[in-house]
Amino acid sequence: MIIIETERLDLRELKLEDAHQLSKVLSDPDSMQYYSEPFTPEKVKNWINWNIENYQKYHHGLWAVVLKEIGQCIGDCGITMQKIDGDIVPEIGFHIIKEYGNQGYATEAALACKKYAFDILKFPAVYSYTTTDNIPSQRVAEKIGMQKLKSFEKNGQKQIIQVAVQHP
Repeated sequence: MIIIETERLDLRELKLEDAHQLSKVLSDPDSMQYYSEPFTPEKVKNWINWNIENYQKYHHGLWAVVLKEIGQCIGDCGITMQKIDGDIVPEIGFHIIKEYGNQGYATEAALACKKYAFDILKFPAVYSYTTTDNIPSQRVAEKIGMQKLKSFEKNGQKQIIQVAVQHP
């Protein structure tokens, strides 16, 4: 079932059958350079199961990003509840297989998720957080209208929080 549709993408719930495609980004050392380590095949499946649990608990999570042109999953994007600097807040996150990078798919999916967070889920604000080195993700957040809110440390790494606020 499609949750969000954009011009080029469909976002739908992840399923275990997506593990092979999703591992192309989550297990890739380059794509996961801002994480502690690339995901093992088992961790990719755990990631999918965590999102399936989020769908049940929150009615949202990271969804499969399907490129309409080829009908194939090229990553994930969505809204998860994260503990950021002591608060539980909705965060927009994404991972796109690098061969599909720099084509605007992350921005397109993240913008659609921001709209969904405001219009459907009725969140007054949505957040993004990244390590200070993760400039590509910070740029996507800026492109969808997020602004730097503050910096903090998590697990010894400096993080940046960006926010978009729903205006009445």
